[in-house]
Amino acid sequence: MCDLPVFDPRNSAYKFPFGAVKCGQTLRLTLRPPLAEDFVRCLLVLYHDFSGRREELELTRCSSQEDRAVFSLSFSAPREPDLIWYHFLFYRSDGTCRLLDRSGWQAADHQPVSWQLTVYDASHPTPAWFGEGITYQIFPDRFCRLSIPDPRGMVGDRVVHQDWGEAPEWRPDEHGEVRNRDFFGGSLAGITSRLDYLQSLSVTTLYLCPIFLSASNHRYNTADYLQIDPMLGTEEDFRTLCREAEKRGMRVILDGVFNHTGSDSVYFNAAGSFSALGAAQSQDSPYYSWYHFTHWPDQYDAWWGITTLPAVNESDPGYGDFIIDSPDSVIRRWLRCGASGWRLDVADELPDEFIARIRTACEETKADSILIGEVWEDGSNKIAYSRRRKYLLGHETHGLMNYPFRNAVLAFLRGGDAADFRESMETIRENYPPAAFYSLMNFLGTHDTGRILTVLGAETVPEGKDSRSEYRLSDTERQRGTALLRLAARLLYTFPGSPTIFYGDEAGMEGFEDPFNRGTFPWGREDRTLTEWYRLLGCIRQERPSLLRGHIEYLRAQGHCLIWARQEAGERTVTAVNAGDQPMALELPWEGAVAEDLLTGQRFLNQEGKVSLVLPPLDGVLLS
Repeated sequence: MCDLPVFDPRNSAYKFPFGAVKCGQTLRLTLRPPLAEDFVRCLLVLYHDFSGRREELELTRCSSQEDRAVFSLSFSAPREPDLIWYHFLFYRSDGTCRLLDRSGWQAADHQPVSWQLTVYDASHPTPAWFGEGITYQIFPDRFCRLSIPDPRGMVGDRVVHQDWGEAPEWRPDEHGEVRNRDFFGGSLAGITSRLDYLQSLSVTTLYLCPIFLSASNHRYNTADYLQIDPMLGTEEDFRTLCREAEKRGMRVILDGVFNHTGSDSVYFNAAGSFSALGAAQSQDSPYYSWYHFTHWPDQYDAWWGITTLPAVNESDPGYGDFIIDSPDSVIRRWLRCGASGWRLDVADELPDEFIARIRTACEETKADSILIGEVWEDGSNKIAYSRRRKYLLGHETHGLMNYPFRNAVLAFLRGGDAADFRESMETIRENYPPAAFYSLMNFLGTHDTGRILTVLGAETVPEGKDSRSEYRLSDTERQRGTALLRLAARLLYTFPGSPTIFYGDEAGMEGFEDPFNRGTFPWGREDRTLTEWYRLLGCIRQERPSLLRGHIEYLRAQGHCLIWARQEAGERTVTAVNAGDQPMALELPWEGAVAEDLLTGQRFLNQEGKVSLVLPPLDGVLLS
């Protein structure tokens, strides 16, 4: 009994329910301090983050259990969404006091390291299709082209690579700027032509990086939110893509870049490329109030100080009406054209109220649409620009990009302790509302990170972009990187949330940071063995309810060994991986007569309630 903790918020014997709670929901807390401490009172101290209110609630002293006193309390969560920090004060009969927080016992005047309680509004349900499905992220210019486009007459000084296999341009121009004006000519029709391939990967969601008119190949400097970039095609091409995707059980979500526009845009028009009167041309422009000038027209707020990306004022009524609120707003228009949701670029830079209005517009226009935010940290307690954010409290995003998952996977596969992976991911599960946790966009790489095969395989990172642009994995590096990627993909496809593939990762693409991670898809030169691995994982995931929505339970997380189970409606799937360089013997409790590895078909007999197996180095099993 003496080994029991005083309080463990992840154990239902101490806190129920687990993790985040709904507004108004009843919680039960139980604490078990040693009898020898002679505590006669216990207070729960709550700090309500958004109101700044401090509250104290007294726990009831219950009958003792062996060498432990027992204090218990049931109370209701606030009626409004909040983020609550809490700790405990214990008093003895002589009046002395000790504080209990996440770091253990402390003096009463200690600044507490509090536990977190997320209180969320569950009145707006989250559509299940995103989190249960498989997402494929496409950088449209680099996925598939059907013909070489002619850039004449298009906005920006564009250059088109004639050879699909060339490397993207990365060197600065004569003015020292990296302009991203080299295009390869991937198109929406090209994506449509490859839908059968994507369907063979069991993909259910296509996440497209920006597709609107822009002077750059990445299109994060929007020139016109109402027009598809002509190099990608037309509005009808987009509608066709959405229709054909729907026939194959897929949906399309778009990248919403609403914190800034391009300087070369209808709205700013610094280069005079458009007939509209832009904010940089006249203070009488209808778009002038969208921007904040410190000295018109050449000094203004810009995203991270990049002058080609003038920042917009999201609180401007005209801008909000144009993007969100009007009947034919940007959000509503493209949902009606066939999109099923939005991913919000740099969500940290968008005000909470602005995001909440987008959520409302999405729900009003297409009830089962999804809204995902780009946040790189734990989004439940994020502070951005000195303000605590409310992404996951029920009125804003349905889910977030799960960079913490990528970070935890990389740390583990690079020699870290599996216990750290579990702690990182259990913190996310504890802090996020369940619907948000199961709607996470999980990934190993994106357009903002190095290619996962290179990250896992490269023994060293060369200095200087010259060296990194030419770097290719050696045979030995690629062999190890591929083995680690196969392990990482096992984790990706069996973890709660939507496994997300950055186009070409399944084909073995390499590359360090932008733009080396944004090469063209190697059609005809794919690593077919790796592609088949992703295809197999996709099929297994989509056929097993336990992997779509099952509860996760960690069976072992120590050293190089990571094992978890997912269970749903009587179906149980166990993921076990060995990230070390030595074989690993395992014994797992098992109920069925045999355990079958879904990846290989190998079977293990149940002997006295256990199955015994040996995991080879950098390998694993997926047991049913």
